[in-house]
Amino acid sequence: MHYNRLALKAGTAGGFLVLLLAASACQAQTKPAAATAAAEKNGFVKPSDSELKKKLTPLQYAVTQHESTETPFHNVYWDNHEAGIYVDIVSGEALFSSLDKFDSDTGWPSFTRPLVAANIRTRTDRLLGFSRTEVRSAHADSHLGHLFDDGPKPAGLRYCMNSAAMRFIPVADLQAEGYGQYFALFKAKAPATAKASK
Repeated sequence: MHYNRLALKAGTAGGFLVLLLAASACQAQTKPAAATAAAEKNGFVKPSDSELKKKLTPLQYAVTQHESTETPFHNVYWDNHEAGIYVDIVSGEALFSSLDKFDSDTGWPSFTRPLVAANIRTRTDRLLGFSRTEVRSAHADSHLGHLFDDGPKPAGLRYCMNSAAMRFIPVADLQAEGYGQYFALFKAKAPATAKASK
């Protein structure tokens, strides 16, 4: 940005607005670079939009990139009771475990907590005209679903996720898929199947 040229206009009508818009444009230009640097630091660089369209199914793309919601009771994992973990469909970052999965009677896979808290982030979503807590993956920035406070005790949390945003990895495949560090969690344990408190 040529701030010297813009500063000359500061004394004219609308000059302050010109400077403000220029500063905003400069800040916006630095955001993608910062995001790219953060992604590279974590060993993952998000594919381009065109690459994602090729890699993902139309539903996976719509859910993860455009905050769509899949149909309840007609998705892959809502009633999956197999032991294993769920990872981001785009980045592969570990998100949830079957040990924390429960039957919420909603038709979507639901969990009481994330497997790796650092791989999850939340933000306020007002797309429907009221506030909800949106859940996104930290590195791929995929839309995953929403967080509600009507889950089982003691925490009372329900991470209501879209199957289309995740890939399930059975316990038997953890080592081969590169997630061997989570294998010990499943020794002598069974997947949680608790019903949500009403």
